[in-house]
Amino acid sequence: MINLTIDNRPVSVAKGTTVLDAAASIGIAIPALCHIDLKGTCVKNSPASCRICVVEIEGRRNLAPSCATQCMEGMVVHTNSARVIRARKTVAELILSDHPNDCLTCPKCNDCELQKLVTRFNIRQMTYKGEQSTRKKEVTAAITRNMDKCILCRRCESVCNNVQTVGVLGAVRRGFETTIAPTFDRMFKDTDCTYCGQCVAVCPTGALTERDNTDRLMDDICNPEKVVIAQPAPAVRVALGEEFGMEPGTIVTGKLATALRYLGFDHVFDTDFAADLTIMEEGAEILSRLKAFLGGDKSVKIPIMTSCCPAWVNFYEHNYPDLLGYPSSAKSPAQMFGAIAKTYWAQKMGIPREKLVVVSIMPCLAKKYECERDEFKVDGNPDVDYSISTRELARLIKRANIDFKSLPDTDFDKPLGESSGAGAIFGATGGVMEAALRTVYEVYTGKTLPRLEFHDVRGLEGIKEATIDLAGFPLKVCVAHTLGNARYIMDKLRKGELDYHVVEVMACPGGCIGGAGQPYHHGHIEILKARAAAIYREDEGKPIRKSHENPDIQALYKEFLGEPLSERSHKLLHTHYFDKSIK
Repeated sequence: MINLTIDNRPVSVAKGTTVLDAAASIGIAIPALCHIDLKGTCVKNSPASCRICVVEIEGRRNLAPSCATQCMEGMVVHTNSARVIRARKTVAELILSDHPNDCLTCPKCNDCELQKLVTRFNIRQMTYKGEQSTRKKEVTAAITRNMDKCILCRRCESVCNNVQTVGVLGAVRRGFETTIAPTFDRMFKDTDCTYCGQCVAVCPTGALTERDNTDRLMDDICNPEKVVIAQPAPAVRVALGEEFGMEPGTIVTGKLATALRYLGFDHVFDTDFAADLTIMEEGAEILSRLKAFLGGDKSVKIPIMTSCCPAWVNFYEHNYPDLLGYPSSAKSPAQMFGAIAKTYWAQKMGIPREKLVVVSIMPCLAKKYECERDEFKVDGNPDVDYSISTRELARLIKRANIDFKSLPDTDFDKPLGESSGAGAIFGATGGVMEAALRTVYEVYTGKTLPRLEFHDVRGLEGIKEATIDLAGFPLKVCVAHTLGNARYIMDKLRKGELDYHVVEVMACPGGCIGGAGQPYHHGHIEILKARAAAIYREDEGKPIRKSHENPDIQALYKEFLGEPLSERSHKLLHTHYFDKSIK
């Protein structure tokens, strides 16, 4: 252990600990902009580029960036000396000299870390004035870029390159003209960007934000010619409360349903229903491939990989076009819901498809892009019209003067609102695998599971593996989250070194609970753990915990689909993939 003193307080830390982390361990919060730390799920980003976190170390002439300075035995550190406070304020003022002052209309207003530091440093006027950078702006299906607001902290570059390994972002040009952008300053749409949105999740300012669909939604809700229906994802209900001052991990399922009705949605359904439907189709596909594999069919693609995450789908389409036969052909739950809502449910209700507006409420930004994919449209009409994030929903609730915390709990509408506990756990890494195993085991063996929980596939380790006994057959499964871990898995598959039968991949840290559309968690891993714990509590509280036992799912197959993998199921609930590699 290393012994040092910080602000006259002794502290002992492990060798290799930075001054920033040592200070945090005793409750001293040193301000920082370029530093981000997602312990257990990602990597530390400490480029020491912003210099906001400087501290004074006795015996050292210059101020030291605490995020990149390791503790040494006997070190004496001052985090709040007059010299340090003046330096931090000057750095903030210099950053502001090249930053737009449109805070009132900025999407990150009140969530901007630079804005909070300006308040903290009591900056009330622009000390330095001069030329301001003019950089690119871009609005994609999922992400909005306004690089005039970039402070060159390089968090987005770090998460894109080191965590997701997509490698789209980096420093372009030099000096005053420096910007963070794709190679050759291209647009996102012309790159391998997966729209996972993790760059948005870590950006401290309004340089990277989600594409906002709230005005479009309000227009549709107010249109008497439209029937607007909502489908919130599993991860939304364990994070939305954070936007209203509730503790992370608070389950707000009932209040969520009520709030959507108060906003004016005509029908409030649940993506969890479609998660159960996904398990029926994906589970049947797993069993079909396993049967062929065990029968000696050398052409069958094993392992079968999950296909619920659109950023992961984008990732393998761009990077592994030679392996497109491995992922399940099942659509994501959100897209399955849209397809069923605009056929089965619309026919039952006598509502023309073109009059229906299906809105998904998602923890994910890639879902915004997924809605626009041509294969999910019928004669140009999308199955899911558009998606809004958890943050966007919170803004709508506040705009409508709804006191969220005092709302009564209500249930989702029928028949597309009934779900099992298996559908609820889709929101956490390992959840899709566990939900599939509950059904696959019972269908394959004909026996009732002695225990529903598969703890080996839970948790925030980057890659988890387990072996399940299916009546004597050892089913080997693997779960990975973040695209960096997905790349490791796919590279092994390409080399023929992957010894699994089923693989689950989610693009975001922790799965959907850490999606880029969730309330900002600013690298606090405890928030992700609290959300995951809530997901499993939601599962435990359900009277039905297996997808194949959901009575509304059973009725859907009896009345409309026939059986999993039927001709109609394939037409409505399955898709295909494309080679999108950049030539």
